Amino acid sequence: MCGIFAYVNYLVERDRKFVLNTLLTGLSRLEYRGYDSAGVAVDGDSEGEVFIFKQVGKVAALREKIESQKSLDTAKIFVAHTGMAHTRWATHGVPSERNSHPHRSDPTNEFTVVHNGIITNYKELRTILEKFGFVFESDTDTEAVAKLAKYIYDTQKKAVGDAMTFHGLVKAVCKELEGAFALIFKSKHFPNEMVAARRGSPLLIGVKTSKKLKVDFVDVDLEVPDANDDNNLLLPDQPKIRRTHSRAFLGDDGMVSPIEYILASDASAIIEHTKKVLYLEDDDIAHICEGGKTLCTGIRCFCNLHIHRLRRDDHMSSVRPIQTLEQELAQIQKGRFAHFMIKEAFDQPESVVNTMRGRVNFNDYRVVLGGLRSQLANIRRSRRIIFSACGTSFHSCVAVKSIFAELTEMPISVELSSSFLDEQLPIFRDDVCIFVSQSGETKDTLLALEYCKERGALCVGVTNTVGSTISRETHCGVHINAGPEISVASTKAYSSQFIALTMIALQLSDDNMQKVARRTEIINGLYRLSDDLRKTLELEPQIKQVAEQLKTARNLIVIGRGYQSATCLEGALKIKEVTYIHAEGILAGELKHGPLALIEASMPIILIMPKDRHYSDSENALKQITARMGKPIVIASAEDTSPLFNDLQTLRVPQTVDALQPLVNIVPLQLLSYYLAVARGIDPDSPRNLAKSVTTA
Repeated sequence: MCGIFAYVNYLVERDRKFVLNTLLTGLSRLEYRGYDSAGVAVDGDSEGEVFIFKQVGKVAALREKIESQKSLDTAKIFVAHTGMAHTRWATHGVPSERNSHPHRSDPTNEFTVVHNGIITNYKELRTILEKFGFVFESDTDTEAVAKLAKYIYDTQKKAVGDAMTFHGLVKAVCKELEGAFALIFKSKHFPNEMVAARRGSPLLIGVKTSKKLKVDFVDVDLEVPDANDDNNLLLPDQPKIRRTHSRAFLGDDGMVSPIEYILASDASAIIEHTKKVLYLEDDDIAHICEGGKTLCTGIRCFCNLHIHRLRRDDHMSSVRPIQTLEQELAQIQKGRFAHFMIKEAFDQPESVVNTMRGRVNFNDYRVVLGGLRSQLANIRRSRRIIFSACGTSFHSCVAVKSIFAELTEMPISVELSSSFLDEQLPIFRDDVCIFVSQSGETKDTLLALEYCKERGALCVGVTNTVGSTISRETHCGVHINAGPEISVASTKAYSSQFIALTMIALQLSDDNMQKVARRTEIINGLYRLSDDLRKTLELEPQIKQVAEQLKTARNLIVIGRGYQSATCLEGALKIKEVTYIHAEGILAGELKHGPLALIEASMPIILIMPKDRHYSDSENALKQITARMGKPIVIASAEDTSPLFNDLQTLRVPQTVDALQPLVNIVPLQLLSYYLAVARGIDPDSPRNLAKSVTTA
């Protein structure tokens, strides 16, 4: 729900201006994750000194504040430096400077912390720490982490002395924490060192070096367990081996090369620095220390990066692979567009092709999803399929429910992840549960995933983020390959999720000869889809005019039927998200059961009315509306010449196969919500009270 970013350099000369600019630029890439306030912590002018700068509002305001500090020596050179930064989406405490991160342990900044996630036992920790004399400066849960670090340091320092390590201290802190977190620690007691820990919130580390890495992985430090700890006992005959350095960073002379590390919540903040990244697993603790440092054991440490484990897990891999990002910097820049939302809406003709690339063979009408290959037979033998998602991802599941039921001939249900545990739905071993999330880190969806795994269901993930928690925790899955989506309001991720789910239904049904004609029809529609979306985007000038007409509206209704039910819900959500107009998606069949009371001449109405098997029913809905003085704006098929539309404002879109028509019809609503926001003076990329990746329950 927040964005964290850190930059570390060793044996690479950087001035403070470069460090600050790197931190602030990194934050700007993560601003979609939170923009209530922002802050940075960098090394001061003397050893152990830490400068902290905070500001309410966006990252640009923080940059202005720092640039106004005339006494700050931005030309000071650092051969080694650790800096951290944070952009906040408020959960505990109102947006204010005192609640902004980084948080500190005391007025001298002995320990500073940035945090993404939520600490559920912070009240208990706070109560205990206050009894020991700690005075809290904020309303946040994170401040308790910083003060806990100082408390443990003060109490253990006398006992262990110089044997205390920074990662050991952080491990002791994390063992007292409950909830989900990605944490980065900095301390004046451990200069030029930084420790990161994760549990339930995303965190990855970019590696930038001029020399080629020896190997493409980092070893996990399998420390000799404490013999008195029942949870850490060695297995019989297990060798007591501790790896003291990782092979990845050793030079030919056995010493570490000049190197820079970039830590972030999301790859979008790292890609401009390096494409070499490693993803931390839950309960990983990453310790970045100065090369050539002598450890307390007397061993010379030639490696900057060590991965430790909070808990011993014999099933966990002993290495973390260094992966190569496939993103490009241009994908996270606006280009010729004013906002990311409109850019990403116009990306859709290309992004839908990327979702299908290498998976749909349009010559022999076959769909092959490699991520499902290992479990395909088990999915086909299942008793029912359950979708679980939130927000826009939920609407993508609603949109494909009918075609899933038609092609697979299995019972299908779509459940909101946020109420999954509340309802305690019965889940069985022969169920298939599909979890859909753009980020792959949505907390409610992760909780539903954990619930279903515990009950033995086969779990499938559909995400846009390689290495995300959902992609790792599910038994199999599909990446939608939509590319980075920066705007809070989802556009291209929705269309790519829709296509990915449709492809799953097509592959599951390819052994059913009775469905050949229907599958062929849909695949032909997928082949034409990119052109259909491109033609629909040409309606932009008309949609701008509609936005000008509706910009003063306080309420709006979107009506549709059949396959367009999800389009109504998603279109209304987009309008609510970025324009703050109360919008409601209403199923046309329900008009006469209550909503018809809302219809009047002054009520803005959008009616989605494609030429499909529900056309006559939609025609009846249109007559019900116009008979009550309603004047809907109609989204109709380009080939529909019905005289019903003669006196109505009409947006004509390409006609495609009924199961894919929602993808075409949602585009005018995406554009309308964008231009409504612009007309009302609202930043559509950063709607109030919302953040992109919802990592709190």
